[in-house]
Amino acid sequence: MPRTTAWEARTNRAERIVREVRAALPEPVREAAAAVAVRLDRRVPRHWLDEGVEPDSLGLFSGPSMRDADAGQSDEAPLVSLFLENILDWCGGDEDAFDEEVERTFLHELGHFLGLEEGDMPARDLD
Repeated sequence: MPRTTAWEARTNRAERIVREVRAALPEPVREAAAAVAVRLDRRVPRHWLDEGVEPDSLGLFSGPSMRDADAGQSDEAPLVSLFLENILDWCGGDEDAFDEEVERTFLHELGHFLGLEEGDMPARDLD
């Protein structure tokens, strides 16, 4: 039986957390969130770095939000990307803190899909 690498274990852990968070969302939000794909990367991909995304970002929402008038007409699908090595670095390697930050970052980026701005996040403890 092949051994699971640390990256595979971390990815599996993050996938489980995202699944559990989605399942715990209130029904209307859970239904809306079903339209959002989640991508797990080690770090920020080069194409986003080239677009100005900070290399130490923990996550990113891309695509149309629910508030975008032309959301149904966009070729781009809503996507939450989580940068797991950056999250682990942010947490100083602490695995419990990693779990909490994966949840927090996912909810923060999902908030952008729902139409929240950065200024809205502190009131929801998602800054």
